[in-house]
Amino acid sequence: MVTEDVSPALLLTLCKLAELGAYSGELSITTADLARSLNASQQTASRHLIELQTLGLIRRARGTRGEAIRVTAKGSEELNRMHLRLKAIFELKPREVVLEGTLFSGIGEGAWYVGQSGYRGQFVEKLGFDPFPGTMNLRLRREYEDERRLLETLPHIEIEGFRDGERTFGPVICYKAKINDAEDGALISAVRTHYAGDVIELIAPSNLRASLDLKDGDIVKVRIISSSPGRTSA
Repeated sequence: MVTEDVSPALLLTLCKLAELGAYSGELSITTADLARSLNASQQTASRHLIELQTLGLIRRARGTRGEAIRVTAKGSEELNRMHLRLKAIFELKPREVVLEGTLFSGIGEGAWYVGQSGYRGQFVEKLGFDPFPGTMNLRLRREYEDERRLLETLPHIEIEGFRDGERTFGPVICYKAKINDAEDGALISAVRTHYAGDVIELIAPSNLRASLDLKDGDIVKVRIISSSPGRTSA
């Protein structure tokens, strides 16, 4: 999921608030105390609180002792993204994400979208193959939810949005992938999608259901390696 960037300074303040207790409960603190914890001026601490609230990362209210602050669900997601990025760095694992999900039939729009010339030409140029019309839809197994978020730490290939007549088509993020360790393809993620976060879509030059002898309900493994060639965007 694409979100607006949060500055490193604001992330540090968000981390400090979480560390002081705003993640697991409500934190009562004055801007002066927060400033001391951040080794910053009181004006900086106050500005950061305003900006974090504006971004929806914290909730603030006047308390009996200064501010009553709590990290919001959106703030928790931002902290989790940072945690996963740091985890990828410090655990020194290969830059690889492996996902598994259950195959299911989509609503039939994949073939139409993949076949749009504005997308198809870019798939050929940037992914190196002409995709079979349609997408393979997988619902991720619960134990792979954190791995799905780790995708955000990998470089990706961006398919630009375009306008065709009266209709606007949004950008698409792609990761080159190996499906069931047998077929080359790509995981694609529309910036705006009707699917929930536990669903991924795959494209490939072949009909994956036929070439891998798959049916609805089968478990499919997808291996994404960041060193895959292609035009990438960090």
